[in-house]
Amino acid sequence: MSFYQHLLDTTTAGREALQGTSLVRDALEGRLTRERYAAFLCQAFHHVRHTVPLLMATGSRLRPDQEWLRVAIAEYIDEETGHQEWVLNDIAACGYDRDLAEHSAPNAATELMVAYAYHLIDRGNPLGFFGMVHVLEGTSIAVADAAASSIMVSTGLPPAAFTYLRSHGALDIDHVDFFRGLMDRIESPQDQQVILHAANMFYRLYADVFRSVESEQAAALAA
Repeated sequence: MSFYQHLLDTTTAGREALQGTSLVRDALEGRLTRERYAAFLCQAFHHVRHTVPLLMATGSRLRPDQEWLRVAIAEYIDEETGHQEWVLNDIAACGYDRDLAEHSAPNAATELMVAYAYHLIDRGNPLGFFGMVHVLEGTSIAVADAAASSIMVSTGLPPAAFTYLRSHGALDIDHVDFFRGLMDRIESPQDQQVILHAANMFYRLYADVFRSVESEQAAALAA
């Protein structure tokens, strides 16, 4: 069995728990309000803005024999640069103040997820960050496009409010294929275990971020 398939199999419970959160269910079933969607986007901004810095930190911590991974990380950086601006633009398209969102404080759950990512890189094995990549990109592939379509119907928001979700839905399939190729080159049992553990942790942490999203949070972003 390839390591990527083992990663999928080992994280099934965490993936199902995340997809079973009320935020995901309501989004897919057309029950998400405009306010709750904007609140979700605000938390997305607070973790997406760290993607490139986290990738840079990961690349700086790799061993000399992992240069092939550093090259891959450079490609990720090129692909991910500026995505936080897409999220802010979506917030504005929802009728909320992008500047207030940009300068707001993240929910505790979001702050903890980001802090754990930095901790893994700085104090543990930097390959643990790929556990976060697996969770965020895998979740996007599974629900983003369908969620965007349902939220658009339930809220009446324009297509311009869904740049982030659409870009991380079906269009991210190439990213997952790229990620699969990288994971299947990870041969060290120690590195594999670090990625497996991190992925399970990030499923729990990301689910907590989803649970923390409440429609009341959007009131502070009202334009």
